[in-house]
Amino acid sequence: MIRVLLVDDHELVRTGFRHILAADPAGIEVVGEADSGEQALKQVQALRPDLVLMDVNMPGIGGIEATRKIKRQYPDTQIIAVTVHADAPFPEQLHEAGALGYLTKGCPADELFEAIRTVAAGKPFVSSEVSRKLTLARLTGVDPDTPFSSLSQREMQVLLMITQGNKTQEISDALCLSPKTVSTYRHRLFEKLNVDTDVDLTHLALRYGLISNKG
Repeated sequence: MIRVLLVDDHELVRTGFRHILAADPAGIEVVGEADSGEQALKQVQALRPDLVLMDVNMPGIGGIEATRKIKRQYPDTQIIAVTVHADAPFPEQLHEAGALGYLTKGCPADELFEAIRTVAAGKPFVSSEVSRKLTLARLTGVDPDTPFSSLSQREMQVLLMITQGNKTQEISDALCLSPKTVSTYRHRLFEKLNVDTDVDLTHLALRYGLISNKG
């Protein structure tokens, strides 16, 4: 039995995953749910699941930082990152954080089952849709991560928290950074992405599918 923790800030999404996974009662068990990266850390500590289905774009520390912290504290817990967009610039950052799988929320049920079984066995899995995007990018020489491909993992984490409306002190507290360091990251992001304000940064992230207008 593969014990799974569902992490998404939308209850409807978690309910959908739970309903799909219930169709395979002999092999997969949903042992808990969380609606934020912070709650995911607590649930992993309490439940010790075999695998976490981790939403990438959530309020607070978000899925990338939550993945990094979970893998650092519980290296045997496998993680599949789940995102809305197949071409969102996350695979490299998530791989660095420790995620072994990468799915889109629109993937078919059989691919979800395959991903869980593959990753639970310690093997990497990338959804067919994401794989096609990455392969096309390599063949055409078009970088799907532009203009975010130059960002480090930490810069990406700070960017996501800025686009969620977090203030400098909130980012500082969540990522264990000094406010001065957070301000340095913000300035660096503005320079790399050629924007002037947090609003500009958010609009750019929306335009490239880095974040979505989730109600």
